[in-house]
Amino acid sequence: MSLSVSLAAIPGVPEIRNGDDLAAILGDCLQASGLGLQTGDILCVAQKVFSKAEDCIIPLASVTPSAEAIKYSEELNKDPRKVEIVLRESTRVVRAFRRPDQNEGTMICEHRLGFISANAAVDESNFGEEDAAMVLPPDPDASCARLQQALSRRFDAGIGVVMTDTFGRPWRLGQVNVAIGLSKVPATIREQGNLDAWGRPLQVTEPALADEIAAASGLVVRKNGKTPAVLLRGLDWQPADSRGADILRKKQEDMFR
Repeated sequence: MSLSVSLAAIPGVPEIRNGDDLAAILGDCLQASGLGLQTGDILCVAQKVFSKAEDCIIPLASVTPSAEAIKYSEELNKDPRKVEIVLRESTRVVRAFRRPDQNEGTMICEHRLGFISANAAVDESNFGEEDAAMVLPPDPDASCARLQQALSRRFDAGIGVVMTDTFGRPWRLGQVNVAIGLSKVPATIREQGNLDAWGRPLQVTEPALADEIAAASGLVVRKNGKTPAVLLRGLDWQPADSRGADILRKKQEDMFR
């Protein structure tokens, strides 16, 4: 059990552009800051820098809205080109709504990766381009694996990588960082069969370790601070072949669908 951990936003990360080598850039920043990497460290990296490096930015001028996109755009007062991108990134629209006090409505969608999120995680903020929308990387786990392998080699350390994104939550206000891609970090910790402090067997306890790590990283990140990477050190964990999808509830177990 870890009794204490440390979180540090990695300083000096420059603006990331299409084709940039994230491992080289983050490695240089880690080295310059004196943080380096040690075995057991976990690096949390915001989805936006992966999307920038992997050319996941779509100019709105290149998008022709479908009839379905135009229909939603009229109901929600949204740009039909952005709605079209949302639909392309989604397998289904769970719900679309616009409250009387909202200028622009929201689409709750099931993303092609399985996540349920607002507007299929399509974003127009905090990436420095006008009249464009950003989408998630095509394979967040593969992106994390490439970064994990390169940094592990450079620093000769067994580390983990978590790709984070900011999601809202049903029934609760505000947003938190969650894990959408993993390399080596367990998605959850199965405690079923272990004993609690009074010797009683645990039946359903399964901490969402990757999401807890992602949420913790948000404590030292500011949206306007250009600190997209956070180093977590001191956590007791064991490497696993996990995927971001491992934290999604199976459809047959989902009582809210």
